[in-house]
Amino acid sequence: MKLTSHDIIRKPVITEKSMSSMAEKKYTFIVHVDANKSQIKRAVEEVFNVKVEDVNTINGLGKMKRQGVHVGKRPDYKKAIVKLTEESTGIEFFDGMQ
Repeated sequence: MKLTSHDIIRKPVITEKSMSSMAEKKYTFIVHVDANKSQIKRAVEEVFNVKVEDVNTINGLGKMKRQGVHVGKRPDYKKAIVKLTEESTGIEFFDGMQ
């Protein structure tokens, strides 16, 4: 399956911890489960026009949930923490949130 840059980056993670790490130019995104670090780096550089220094990924397993007798599972997800280079400008999308 061929993934485009917009397919790889699903949505930003907006939590207290992710907001405080933006001071160190670290941004957190939910990404496609099958995307690897080099694909994530290329996608962020292409979509936001920045330079990426490092990418850390975390695989999250979906929780089991039940509604009465029906048992189901939330989907698995992958989270990427992207560190930008020193000379790179911040991502404008996040600027108004700090």
